[in-house]
Amino acid sequence: MSHHLSKKFSLSLLALAVSGAALAAEGEGNQEADQNDSLGMERIVVTGVAKGKTIMASSVAISSFSAEQMEVATPRTTSEIFRSLPGIRSEATGGEGNANIAVRGLPVAAGGAKFLQLQEDGLPVMQFGDISFGNADTFLRADATVQTVEAIRGGTSATAASNAPGGLINFISKTGDSESGSVSTTVGLDYDSYRTDFEYGSYINDSTRFHIGGFLRTGEGARDTGYTANKGGQIKANLTKEFDDGYVRFYFKHLDDKTVGYLPMPMYADGDSLPGFDSQEDTPHSAYLLSTLRLDGDGNISRGDVRDGMNPVVDSIGFEAYFELGNNWSIENRLRKSDVSGNYNSLFPASVEDSSAIAGSIGGDGAALVYANGPEAGQAFNGEMAMRIHTFDVEIEDLGSIVNDLKLTKELDYATVTFGYYKSTQDIAMSWMWNSYLMEVKGDNAALLDVVGSDGTNYSDNGLYAYGVPYWGNCCQRAYDAEYDIDAPYIAISAEFDDLTIDASFRHDSGEATGYYASTVQSQVDMNRDGVISIPEQSVSSADIANAAPINYDWSYNSYTLGANYFLDDNLAVFANLSHGGRANADRLMYGKINADGSVAKQDAVDEVDQYELGVKYRKDRFSLFATAFYAETEEQNFEATSQRFFDRVYEARGIELESAYYFGNFDVRGSITWTDAEISKDAINPDVVGNTPRRQADFIYSLIGRYNFNNGSAGLSIIGTTDAYAQDNNDLEFDGYTQVNGFVSYMMTENMTVSLNVNNLFDTNGITEAEEGSVPDNGIIRARTINGRTTSLALKYEF
Repeated sequence: MSHHLSKKFSLSLLALAVSGAALAAEGEGNQEADQNDSLGMERIVVTGVAKGKTIMASSVAISSFSAEQMEVATPRTTSEIFRSLPGIRSEATGGEGNANIAVRGLPVAAGGAKFLQLQEDGLPVMQFGDISFGNADTFLRADATVQTVEAIRGGTSATAASNAPGGLINFISKTGDSESGSVSTTVGLDYDSYRTDFEYGSYINDSTRFHIGGFLRTGEGARDTGYTANKGGQIKANLTKEFDDGYVRFYFKHLDDKTVGYLPMPMYADGDSLPGFDSQEDTPHSAYLLSTLRLDGDGNISRGDVRDGMNPVVDSIGFEAYFELGNNWSIENRLRKSDVSGNYNSLFPASVEDSSAIAGSIGGDGAALVYANGPEAGQAFNGEMAMRIHTFDVEIEDLGSIVNDLKLTKELDYATVTFGYYKSTQDIAMSWMWNSYLMEVKGDNAALLDVVGSDGTNYSDNGLYAYGVPYWGNCCQRAYDAEYDIDAPYIAISAEFDDLTIDASFRHDSGEATGYYASTVQSQVDMNRDGVISIPEQSVSSADIANAAPINYDWSYNSYTLGANYFLDDNLAVFANLSHGGRANADRLMYGKINADGSVAKQDAVDEVDQYELGVKYRKDRFSLFATAFYAETEEQNFEATSQRFFDRVYEARGIELESAYYFGNFDVRGSITWTDAEISKDAINPDVVGNTPRRQADFIYSLIGRYNFNNGSAGLSIIGTTDAYAQDNNDLEFDGYTQVNGFVSYMMTENMTVSLNVNNLFDTNGITEAEEGSVPDNGIIRARTINGRTTSLALKYEF
């Protein structure tokens, strides 16, 4: 039933856009400019273009969201903001990071945002968007310091940035150009969350201004973990000095935020929850599994803390300058150095099985499970099901970077020419220290289980049955330290001929990777130093640092774009573009694609993307419509840690993207819908999937925000939805589509004080975004990530 409703709703959105266009076309006369721009098409955008242009004049598909519009969408995490952007599929079910983000049918075969780059103030958060356990969104936080979010899909994203042929999402900070500030506190009413945001900006004198802000938070989070799972915050600041012919700006950011990372949850394949485990509110996280003993990347005994969760620690400083040099020349430079480290520690259900079968597979015939801890410690476990839990315990030693983007621009009579040079260094140093536990299938503080043989032999130690992950072939103890250097000269030309604008650009990326990586080795170690070698201690996994392999290869690729925008009249424009871009593969090549001498095959080093777009932009009275037809062909080399599978494929995707807004009276509506028809066109490893729809790719994704504005406030609904999608590329297990409704109401108590109530997932809808299984297993239980259940928050905000 739910997938039929989702399809009907997506078609209703399409009908709304068409009928809105007809209604606007019947209106008489033109409104003032500020009433004739409901999508903000006259906003100057700076993302993905050589020089700032209005959306209406751009030859690419680009959207701009204000901070107010982001608040109306009631996001609980940064990645939930992306769901309101047209063409973007953001599977924001991992918590405050680790989201899978795709654009216009470009694949997400193994997680992260491979073909899409996330930026802060025009520079990448991470040079590679799909670093294992280092996805770019993990190191990005939206707070009150954000002025605008700009998103470009396809087009010049291929030449405006390295490794971003699919698109760019840029978070632009406030810079204190008006004396103002705010303090807000948000409290969870039906979940444990407490957060305070603050920001203030002003002029110090006539030519110097600043802005500072950030947030602090604490709480258990949207799901029941049994401990304080979210704790930390961020502070950002910038200082701008203005000159007659330009400006200089300095940035600073410190982020140290521990947040729980949600991985797939056990549930029935039909979407129902298991007895004692609510797939929308529970998580395997538990107060009975807070630390894990392991060998670190250097082979030393150490402890990992599950409460660290996703813990990015970022210290960055940046510099931005723009000056007019005379004779129609100008120069712009952006520089940022980031020190990045932290942890990723979460619990992954490797299997959900019959309890007697799982005991027998470890302790042999007659083995049984007993409670290792909790209120029933030492007693026999009589539950029907149990889980193998793998601790995804990763120490992020260094994800630091230095990036610099230099542009020199010449204004000619009919054209603007920009010469640029981009230089970056991205470090990727991590240690994987995974262990295996047994746990009861239960939410709200599940206990660990021990395996006891028929003769009384203990096959596990306090719930830990293996130092490593033998269920996955002891694959995943690793240590690596690599550096990726990128150089990219580029040129962009924009020519204007009355109503016609032609844009062309070219970029050459070349890079070099150096370093080492170590795979898994087994040894006998007395881990708990009790003088006795227990059964789990007979085979302890660690990184084989004594036999580390080299990383020593280079790559290069060319990117180009050609686009045109033509004004049919002041309120109607058409555009078209084609682009060819690339994406260099990084750490995922270490899992089997790097040769013994450190080299990498050319076809494995870079994946290339070809895209074509044709679109129209229309506005009349208070209605705006942005429509784009697109086609993309994408190469994909990747590795998925949870399935231990490689991918070597070509994908094709075509579709239509609609973004629209309409204002009538005290109401305003803004929404988008994207139809995508995607398929796997080639597969060098598994040809059986050729012709299938890529995993998790729905025919329709959509968003809609409707708001009613009254004298002292506003109220409305935000709707996010998707139609059916296949769990895996074999196209067997299919998820139902879902529609998530969020509600909000805001009231001005005084001129400066506002109180607001936000409800995320108002109707407590069950929505699955991904699953490990491609077919329904015999017991009917899968492991899937779902959207969180209903959460309600109350916020007080004081503006000054």
